[in-house]
Amino acid sequence: MNKDKEIEAYLRGELDGAERLKYEIAGELGILDRVLKDGWKSLSAKETGRIGGLMTRRRKKTE
Repeated sequence: MNKDKEIEAYLRGELDGAERLKYEIAGELGILDRVLKDGWKSLSAKETGRIGGLMTRRRKKTE
């Protein structure tokens, strides 16, 4: 899915669980505005790693 379509799906609430979680965590970290404006590639490796780590931790808690 390209950036614009993914953002539109997020704003409409149509993303699946993992993608939705990724956006939720970005919001909690305070970087959601940048993601919505410039896309995921605008983030540093540290920021994307933090999002991935938090996603993994949350998935393990729900298992």
